[in-house]
Amino acid sequence: MSMQDTGSQPSWLTCTDGMANAWRDFLLLAGRVMFGWIFVSSGWRKLMDVPGFVKTMPRRDLPEFLGYIAPPVEFVGGILLLVGFATRYTALVMFLFLIIATFSSHRYWNFPEAQQGNQSSHFWKNISMMGGNVLLFLTGAGRYAVDAMLRRK
Repeated sequence: MSMQDTGSQPSWLTCTDGMANAWRDFLLLAGRVMFGWIFVSSGWRKLMDVPGFVKTMPRRDLPEFLGYIAPPVEFVGGILLLVGFATRYTALVMFLFLIIATFSSHRYWNFPEAQQGNQSSHFWKNISMMGGNVLLFLTGAGRYAVDAMLRRK
């Protein structure tokens, strides 16, 4: 029987939708942790050598002062995503951070041919992470987050 005949979804779609609804808050938590961790770990490495990171700004065609701003933004933004605090605001800030990082550090078309594949992967990974920020902006952090705890008070 076709879906047009029954007017309903196939059972596997209904089951999948039900699982997504039942596990929504836990999966938002898991996704936030996985997503936020890359910012925490990358930001931490930069925080441990801010002067070294600042020296990379000219080759990225960025002003040096951004080398002092980017590491704490990346690290703290990752922490905020992990715990789900100010999630929608953080998602917007991290979206902006990724735009700058992507178009300054991973312009694969400017790299030597031997490096273009690697840089292209990083470029498109960052684009997909921008999509993750859009999704967090739309969904919010879920029930298992500081945002939710503050709303309850």
